[in-house]
Amino acid sequence: MNKLTTLLGSNPSILPWLTLAAIICLQSINGTNTSFPAYSSELKSRLHISQIQLNVLAAASDVGKLFGWCAGLGAARLPLWLVLAVGAAIGSVGYGLQYLFLAHKITQLAYWHVFLLNVLAGNSICWINTVCYIAAIRAFPADYGAVVSLSTSYAALSAKTYIALAQFILGAEPSDKSIYLLLNSAVPLAVCAIAAPFLREPDPLAAAAAGATRTRGGLVAVFVIAGATGVYAVVETAVPVFGKLPRRLPPGILLIMVASIVLVPLWKRIEGEERERGERRGRRSGGGGGGGDDGEKVALVGECGARGMVRSAEFWVYFGTYLCGGALGMVYASNLGQVAQSRGASAAALVSTSSAFGFFGKLASAPASAYARRKYMLSRPGSVALLMMTMACSFFLLLSPSEHSLFASTAIIGMCTGAITSLAVAITSDLFGFEHFAVNHNIVVANIPIGSFIFGCIAAIIYDKEREHHGGDQDGVCFGMKCYQRTFVIWGSFCSLGTLLSFVLYFRTRRCSQSTMSSTKVTGCQV
Repeated sequence: MNKLTTLLGSNPSILPWLTLAAIICLQSINGTNTSFPAYSSELKSRLHISQIQLNVLAAASDVGKLFGWCAGLGAARLPLWLVLAVGAAIGSVGYGLQYLFLAHKITQLAYWHVFLLNVLAGNSICWINTVCYIAAIRAFPADYGAVVSLSTSYAALSAKTYIALAQFILGAEPSDKSIYLLLNSAVPLAVCAIAAPFLREPDPLAAAAAGATRTRGGLVAVFVIAGATGVYAVVETAVPVFGKLPRRLPPGILLIMVASIVLVPLWKRIEGEERERGERRGRRSGGGGGGGDDGEKVALVGECGARGMVRSAEFWVYFGTYLCGGALGMVYASNLGQVAQSRGASAAALVSTSSAFGFFGKLASAPASAYARRKYMLSRPGSVALLMMTMACSFFLLLSPSEHSLFASTAIIGMCTGAITSLAVAITSDLFGFEHFAVNHNIVVANIPIGSFIFGCIAAIIYDKEREHHGGDQDGVCFGMKCYQRTFVIWGSFCSLGTLLSFVLYFRTRRCSQSTMSSTKVTGCQV
């Protein structure tokens, strides 16, 4: 028994829950790219660049995901703590140099320097995400889908977490926005250093203990804490009464709620000790001390490497589904400022709506993923198909001039995007196995920068054309329904194509999903 286990208690069943707490802490600070709007205006002024050039910098972090396969290769050959260290170091360099530039510690950086630094920073997210996914799969092999959904929901709160940190440190809204770049550089380094000891390779004793105990109660507790944290984040932003409280109190409460996830491992430790005492009493009285394992056995439908995966029909159907679903939803979210401006709506309210429902979409996918393998329950590909269909309808609902339709559609698209991106992690391992998961999933999410480029260019070209013909001004701003009308039709059509692909994926994998309900090993479902 190592020193860490001795420190935390003799019951090794606590270790998976410590891993889960570490994963959630990592996810809560890993969405560093989401804080870009907080300092983008200052960066634009410092670089003396146009709005188009600024948009290119915003997309640069997505370009970094094209090299996410490097993180997968690293995870296949290096211990997780070292992969985590590489990701934190890359991010620290990417954001740290930008901080020094924006804070006038460095006299000059060229535009292409900042672009490459954003690519580097975006790539760092892939390294930390890869570690979180692998750790979740190893610690909770029967419930990894639910664990990933729960943990990634915290990533949607990253921007709010960094804003809360800045407000808590300064005691006020920061006037110097470079603090966000400083936090993006320093906080992941600190959190990764704290979390690294809890992301070790599982030992047989811990794995046996985790398999012999019920996990549903702990996951429900995490679900409740995450839900309460998300609700508070939304209410604290929207309700004016919080502005009358001491400046450090509201952000301090949010940070405490994020950190409160550590209560779950403490609870599981106490529960494990009580169970051990009960089992000892049972053995002394002659009773059988065995506890059943109510967890599901995970059956893989294939153990494909990267080459085998890209040669399979399922991969391209899955890739197209994600491209026309999750990636498209992210592009819509990145255009919300211009959409709100063209419709005369509040950009802050629209962005907040998308962010909040994206969080709850990720969170809601946890129970759907947890029970996906149960009889009479829809499989994960089936859930994605329904989400895609709803999302496609929402894009066409955006054609209505009503502001209520705008906000309702934005909420639905945000929720569906969050749920799809969370479910996708488990679907990758379901389709192509655990063995090469790190590389495979980073290849899958390469569709995000591809979608950002394709769908973003479509929106930009149409926006500029409509600005010239309808209600444009000298500052390059387009006003009116026409600005995005054709874009929404095109995006809705792409999303409808993705819906068809998602149903194809569902029916192609349905036999495998049904087999996993009754068997711990699937044969004949190789992709």
